[in-house]
Order: sequence, then structure tokens, then C-alpha cells
Amino acid sequence: MFVFNNLIVALAQVINIILTIYMWIIIFRAVISWVNPDPHNQIVIFLYRVTEPVLGPIRRKIPMRNIGIDISPVIVLLVIVFLKYFLVETLMQVAARY
Repeated sequence: MFVFNNLIVALAQVINIILTIYMWIIIFRAVISWVNPDPHNQIVIFLYRVTEPVLGPIRRKIPMRNIGIDISPVIVLLVIVFLKYFLVETLMQVAARY
């Protein structure tokens, strides 16, 4: 059973790393949006391509354009934190039982 235990621990760690990297990408996108970024910059293009599939649907569901504040990055960050505390920790506890 130690192989199954190690598999679950490895899966939990990979999920944790992916969520952490995506969280930092969302933060970088939010910080860059405060300035006037060059739309032809490769980093800006990468950030928009990676984050827009997640941020776009949230913007359509929660239109906050009337007040001029985009809270979609905050919502995504809260979901990422929830997944890190719920999903990753649950997988780690499941692995500890076996």
C-alpha cells in the first residue's frame, strides 16, 4: 500500500505546485493591469492567454464594470486558496491513512 500512499502524496504536491504557480500568475496579471502594459510584450501576451480563460467567465457572471473595479482576480485567488486548503490537505490526509 505504500505505493498508493506515495502516489497520492505526489499528486497532492503536484496539484499544490500548480495552484501556487497559477496564483502567482494571477497576481502578476493584476499588478500589470495597474499600469499601461505594452500589448505586444511577450510576457503580457502570455499572462493574458493563461489567465483569460479563467477570469473571463467570472467577469461575465459578476459584472463590476459600473464601479470600475475588476474583482475577478480576487475571486480566482480565493478559489485557489480554497482548493489548496481543501483538496490538497484532503489528499494528504487520505495518504496518511494508508
